Amino acid sequence: MNWIDHQPLSLFLIAALTLGLAPFLPEPHVWEKLKMLADGTLSRPIDIFDLLLHGTPWLLLGYKMYRQFARRTHAQ
Repeated sequence: MNWIDHQPLSLFLIAALTLGLAPFLPEPHVWEKLKMLADGTLSRPIDIFDLLLHGTPWLLLGYKMYRQFARRTHAQ
């Protein structure tokens, strides 16, 4: 996952705020799919795909932030 270290944090932040939250109204898809997952109603393949599509930018942003923090901690 070295390629993540070479990308700017802003790239992941923009992806999470746009693709990760789209569509914005009436509620973000990722939030809707997470509620479905918690309720146990996330069963259709399109819903699972939506969760993966809209959740991936958030996971990548979290991983990028973790890598930056870990690198900073080990450098000290």
